[in-house]
Amino acid sequence: MVNVRCNAQSPGQPDSGPPSGAPTNPLNRLNLLLSYAGWKHESWADHLPRLLEPMGVVSLRAGTGTEASAVIARYPIHMAVVDLGLPLDDPSKPDRVEEAGPRLLDILRRLHQPPPTVVVKRGRSQREDCREINAALRAGAFAVIDRPDNQSDLERLLEVLRRCLIRHYHCRWPGGAV
Repeated sequence: MVNVRCNAQSPGQPDSGPPSGAPTNPLNRLNLLLSYAGWKHESWADHLPRLLEPMGVVSLRAGTGTEASAVIARYPIHMAVVDLGLPLDDPSKPDRVEEAGPRLLDILRRLHQPPPTVVVKRGRSQREDCREINAALRAGAFAVIDRPDNQSDLERLLEVLRRCLIRHYHCRWPGGAV
């Protein structure tokens, strides 16, 4: 596992505390929007919050575009992991399942303070992968990764999140707590 080691918040910076309605933990430092379009039990999206919680990262999970929009409206988002295959609404409906990943990227990009975003590709053909990567990077994504399927992929995702913290927040937790 990759440890995120950063300097504490510099003295004199105000402590904004955890977002209202978030779990009350004095170590809450960062809100991570975590969208996941998969169906697997015990997937990377299930493991990631357990790995990040001891460091004060609150993983705000969303299984649809509608849920993700509600999370964005309710909480400040400091970083986001966007699965491009995220359905817009309930994926169990047999009629047309519309994908909301690209829409979610647009919503995040238009926020007053857009969070660094890691995009999880759908894993289709090489040609479609190239299109998705280009579109995600044009939309301001920090990184585009393959869907994590094993331990080394999950460690790679943790390393990307660590680099997001360093580059966008200069190694200071954005949530205000130390």
